[in-house]
Amino acid sequence: MRARQRAAVAALLLTSRVASAQFDRSTSCHAPSAQLLGAQATFIGQKLPPFHAAYSGPMSLTPDGDRQLSQSYGVYGGACLTSHIAAYVDVEMIHGSGISHASGVAAVTNGDVLRQGSVDLGTGPYIARAFVRWTIPLASTSRDTMPASMDALPGEVSSRRIEIDAGKLAATDMFDLNRYANSTRTQFLDWVLFNNGAWDYAADTRGYTNGVAVVFLDESWSLRVGSFQMPTFANGNTFDDDIATARGDNIELTVNLPRNAIVRLLAYENHARMGRYAVATAIGKENFVAPNIVADDAPGRTKYGAAVNAELPLADSGATGVFARLGWNDGHNESFVFTEVDRHLSTGIQAAGRNWRRADDVAAIAIAMDGLSADHRDYLAAGGRGFLLGDGALRYGQEIVAEGYYSATLWRGVYLSPDVIWIVHPGYNRDRGPAVVLTARLSLRY
Repeated sequence: MRARQRAAVAALLLTSRVASAQFDRSTSCHAPSAQLLGAQATFIGQKLPPFHAAYSGPMSLTPDGDRQLSQSYGVYGGACLTSHIAAYVDVEMIHGSGISHASGVAAVTNGDVLRQGSVDLGTGPYIARAFVRWTIPLASTSRDTMPASMDALPGEVSSRRIEIDAGKLAATDMFDLNRYANSTRTQFLDWVLFNNGAWDYAADTRGYTNGVAVVFLDESWSLRVGSFQMPTFANGNTFDDDIATARGDNIELTVNLPRNAIVRLLAYENHARMGRYAVATAIGKENFVAPNIVADDAPGRTKYGAAVNAELPLADSGATGVFARLGWNDGHNESFVFTEVDRHLSTGIQAAGRNWRRADDVAAIAIAMDGLSADHRDYLAAGGRGFLLGDGALRYGQEIVAEGYYSATLWRGVYLSPDVIWIVHPGYNRDRGPAVVLTARLSLRY
């Protein structure tokens, strides 16, 4: 109840400045009945050749090499309930898993399946999203035309508006968006390139959650506030119903700058049943055993952080451009949901294929550097395990990942992308790597 009250207060705060303004009475939802908004099938084959490793632990990246084929399928639909309220339902299915069962590196190499294979999620279809969106148009001289797309019904709406989403959804649908690095099915595959690695966003194992998000959009800026359920334990697929002590709160300001540049400023605080790295390490030393973060967990622990996200179009109507992300979290309590990163920096560039007479193709390259807090790395060095990492020891070094891909349009809706990922110090360990992952991705989209 407290989380619902906070969401209601956030909505009131966002609407207070326009409480006396004239509302736009136009219709923003025109679909007369349920619509199929899209469908996709993505096939990703990855190969990890053998690499140097002085030693390995139970959560290490497989040094003898590995190969995996993942498949994801999705169908996305929506319907207008009223002129300003729409409902959306997405059904997905995933087969296969990531390299080394999505463990051994913070920069996991297949974001399309997230942690599939790290726990038993099954291979049948599941409801990925099921939510409603209430759009409140505000008086404005300009309007936005919304084309039909996944989780967006076609329509025309005021450029100044409030949107409220509630239900099962993904926090990454609304926060930390970036034109050049946000979709594992069409852009970068690595976790720390499609989202900010230091943002430990609320989600289940597949990347979805339940919650409420309120967005105030103006012509030159927007403000997003959201509160979402956290799982009962790290990398868990069951949500904690005690929302007072288990939730992820987020706020993000987006500013539109000259030359169509965009800067996003994100802050978040997670509440969950977390363990403390320093305490778990001390308990392990006292008992002459490897530390176990779960031995110290307790409800209501917090993790907070901040992130900056920027994109700058350069040419080709924005199809050529650069991006960068910077992120930090306090790193005292355990990484709980996304990945084991406490410090993050990434940058990259995308080039449009029209420059070499392939109008629908793109090529892109990016690099990311991730780090751990002192408490986190001491825990791993003492033999502790996280939900992704645990070599049994640690000679610490920043984990560095570089990725490059080429997306070739074979024909409408069919895309083939060769991809290479290079990882230095996998698992933040100077005694392991570098490792290379070779990838081929085939994406079919409607």
